[in-house]
Amino acid sequence: MPRDEWVAPEPAEVETPGGVLDEAGLRPRSLAEFVGQSELKDRLGIMLDAARGRGEAADHLLFAGPPGLGKTTLAGIVATELGAQMYPTSGPAIEKAGDLASILSSLEAGDVLFVDEIHRLPRIVEEVLYPAMEDLQIDVIIGTGPAARSIRFDLEPFTLVGATTRMGLITGPLRDRFGFNFRLEFYSATDLEHIVTRAASILDVTISPEGAAEIARRSRGTPRIANRLLRRVQDFAEVRGDGTIDHEAASDGLQLFGIDELGLDMVDRRLLENLCGNFSGGPVGLKTLSISVAEPTETVEDVIEPFLIQQGLLLRTPSGRVATPAAWRHVGLTPPGDAPSGPENSLFDPS
Repeated sequence: MPRDEWVAPEPAEVETPGGVLDEAGLRPRSLAEFVGQSELKDRLGIMLDAARGRGEAADHLLFAGPPGLGKTTLAGIVATELGAQMYPTSGPAIEKAGDLASILSSLEAGDVLFVDEIHRLPRIVEEVLYPAMEDLQIDVIIGTGPAARSIRFDLEPFTLVGATTRMGLITGPLRDRFGFNFRLEFYSATDLEHIVTRAASILDVTISPEGAAEIARRSRGTPRIANRLLRRVQDFAEVRGDGTIDHEAASDGLQLFGIDELGLDMVDRRLLENLCGNFSGGPVGLKTLSISVAEPTETVEDVIEPFLIQQGLLLRTPSGRVATPAAWRHVGLTPPGDAPSGPENSLFDPS
């Protein structure tokens, strides 16, 4: 398929060497602008510098971690740092081996192919990737029945960047073909303050250090949530105040939008209230808990629970989910004497 006929599924997130084509323009353009994940930045920077110095495509990269931590942003940074073009797609969007073959054959030397949720690639599509990643070749079946034959095509050197929220679902053969695997962790409050301050300057919002700290503290360790909360607090400050975000405006705005002192929203609190009030603190199975909050099990397991566990509010046990004493107290209930204790230190200190 010719290059000019292939349309990227998510053009709003395509990043190029000349700039970032992002709707809000908040994504970092380079590793130097990227805040946090210091170990990843050091290792990735060395790989990209070496590839750029040799004039070659970088090795294939796999980023894993909860949603909103910067996997898509890092893919765009890889393309920008290499001076290459990035083409984004996702695992569920590639339904047939022929779809992937068309995309791969359209790539030019050095291009970056970003596959989000790569663990959801169909198995038959995944197998097409093996020779493409290792040998820069793809096999295409022409014809059907006894007349069918396989033709092998050569590909231009390219870099595959995969992103996944569930590393355990990626098969061993695919995982082993990536030259660099890294798991992104939740961000510290200090890193999130820098992210909020940078986003405020881009959005031309006046924000005090105390206001940025308050938003960062309630952002669940996730830059995407921090940027979203900043916009909502900006709305609140412009309508109910003078447009300046200080500690009081941030606190009142976040309370109005249902974000509590720990960064929990209404769904988080409803899950804890059901767990403690309706199920006596557990243990409760994942399916039962997800039904109680009317959310898919994948959302509960991949989005809601990780932060609750980090905060010491929830435990995953072989018997099911169990609320800690901190969870009971957070929803205004008295914990039973036999309630299991969670970690003493949470991700962020609310004081």
